[in-house]
Amino acid sequence: MRQNCSELLQTYQQEHQIFHTEKLVFKGISGMDVYNITAPLLDQGEQFILGRVEPRASEFSQILAFRQRDGEWVVADEIPPLELQDPFWSRIHGQLVVGGVEVFPHPTKPGWLGWRTKLYRGRNLRELEHFASGPDMMKDIRLAELPDGTIAVFTRPQGDPGGLGTIGYTQISSLDELNPETIQRAELLEQFIAEEWGGANEVHVLEGGQLGVLGHIACFDQDRARHYYAMAFTFDPVTREPGPMRIIATRRDFPPGESKRPDLQDVIFSGGLARTGEDRAWLYAGLSDAEAGRVLIKDPFSARFRVRR
Repeated sequence: MRQNCSELLQTYQQEHQIFHTEKLVFKGISGMDVYNITAPLLDQGEQFILGRVEPRASEFSQILAFRQRDGEWVVADEIPPLELQDPFWSRIHGQLVVGGVEVFPHPTKPGWLGWRTKLYRGRNLRELEHFASGPDMMKDIRLAELPDGTIAVFTRPQGDPGGLGTIGYTQISSLDELNPETIQRAELLEQFIAEEWGGANEVHVLEGGQLGVLGHIACFDQDRARHYYAMAFTFDPVTREPGPMRIIATRRDFPPGESKRPDLQDVIFSGGLARTGEDRAWLYAGLSDAEAGRVLIKDPFSARFRVRR
C-alpha cells in the first residue's frame, strides 16, 4: 500500500527523536552556496565531503571537495572540480565511484535545462575519469556492490514511465555494463502516488544481504511550493521487494537559514548517512538549496528500528 507525504509525516511526528543538529561551515569559497553534500568519505587517509557549489541565482554548479579543519570544512584546491550538481559516491570493485548531475540547454524547449547523471571512477579523488552517463533527463542513479560481487543499480525515471519521478532497480555484473540502455531496463518499484515523487540518494549493504536505501520523498502544496523530506526503506535484492518507506528527517529538524527561492524553504536533500554502530546515524543533507547541515538520528537501518511489513 502506497503512503503519501502527509501520512508518512503523521507517523514521523509521533515517533521521531533528534539527538543533535547543526549547520556545517564551508571555507575557501566566496559568494557561493554549498549544499546537497555527501556524507564524509575517507580518501588517502583524510576525510572529505563533496558539495554542490554555485551562486545563489544560478543552476550551473561545480562539485568541490572539502577537508575538515578545526571544525570547519575547507576547500581542497588540489582536487579537480567536476562541473556537476548533487554529488554522490560509492566504492565498487575496489574503485571509488563519484557522480553528479550535468545540466545543459534543453534540446527542444528554449530557456529550459536538460540534465543527465555522469559517473567517474578511479583509485582516489585526484584520479577520477568519466566512464558512464545515464539517460537524458534522469537524476538519482545510485550504485552499491552486493556481497556476491554484482552491482545494485537504483534509477529514477520521469515521464512515461516514471511520472514525476519514481525509483527503479536493476543489477549488473560490471561497471562497464552501466549505460543508458541497461539503466532504462530497470524495474519500477512504484512506491509513490501520482502527485508525488522521490528518489534514492545512497545505498547501504546491510547484514543478511538486505539493502538500506536513503532517499527523499517530495510533493507540491497548493501554492506550488516544494516540500522535500529525507526517507529510508530496506530493499531485498533477491525478491526485489521494497520495505515500507518512512520519513527520517524534515527541514524543521535543522537550524533555520536561507533558501535559494521562497518555494524551496521546506526542502532537505538527503546526501548521506554516516552510521555510528550504536543505533545512531548522522544524516548529512542540503538545506533549502542554499546551505548544508547534519542531524544525529536513530539509525533507520539498525535491526532495532527497521520497519517491517
